[in-house]
Amino acid sequence: MSETVLKLNRITMQFGGLMAVNDFSMDVNRGEVVAIIGPNGAGKTTAFNVITGVYAPTNGSVDFCGETIISNRPQGKMRKLYAGDADSICDRVVRKTPDRITKLGIARTFQNIRLFKSLTVFENVLIAKHMNIKANLFSAAFMLNRHEEHRMRQETAQLLEILELADVADEVASSLPYGKQRRLEIARAIATGPELLLLDEPAAGMNPQETNDLIHLIHRLKQDFQLTVLMIEHHMNLVMEISDRIYVLDFGRLIASGTPDHIQNDKRVIDAYLGVAEDE
Repeated sequence: MSETVLKLNRITMQFGGLMAVNDFSMDVNRGEVVAIIGPNGAGKTTAFNVITGVYAPTNGSVDFCGETIISNRPQGKMRKLYAGDADSICDRVVRKTPDRITKLGIARTFQNIRLFKSLTVFENVLIAKHMNIKANLFSAAFMLNRHEEHRMRQETAQLLEILELADVADEVASSLPYGKQRRLEIARAIATGPELLLLDEPAAGMNPQETNDLIHLIHRLKQDFQLTVLMIEHHMNLVMEISDRIYVLDFGRLIASGTPDHIQNDKRVIDAYLGVAEDE
């Protein structure tokens, strides 16, 4: 039986009267590549923001490796405004901050690249390595952590080799071509030592060759770092080639889930993306 790494339990995210995500549940098993797809505005990135603690959901919970890391129920004015399923109201509140969630083993990239643009490629990745540093103010002030710092620098250099960024290690991040900036953001996420990697539209803006390279890169990272991957993506060739399972959102609701073959032939998915022809 597969081990469930991530479990979303009836997540609802309501902004005033707008229901961005409505009663969404999903499972991600260890070692899988799972994709969330759907039209623009379907609630995909909102779901990512709930998983990583950026948003507290209006209702529902998120479990990671068997531990509830996020849980909430309608409170304050939202108790009257809440338009979700009243029978699914969560029974407790748990709120871990994004930094604590990262330390637990969840890392993400963003739809809009968010690098430290004035720092070098090497420095961008090294900063992420410091997420798990054991040194404190005293040991850092007296250089007692120099062995740990040396190890992190070695690991950063090795990671840049794997991501094929070693040749630009000393270049400022903002000077890189778009495709390499995407790779750098992935490298920085992996530097935190995640079990689960969330990729928000990793192929956005890439040309066909860069997209093909990305497919090979994700396969390699999954094997080399024993990662579980959850991604949002509009590039259907990439999604269908790399995903083990796919969840489809439309207007915040789950309309289909299953293998790539199943999703490609699901009429609800076809209608959500292509529209329904009017009868003549």
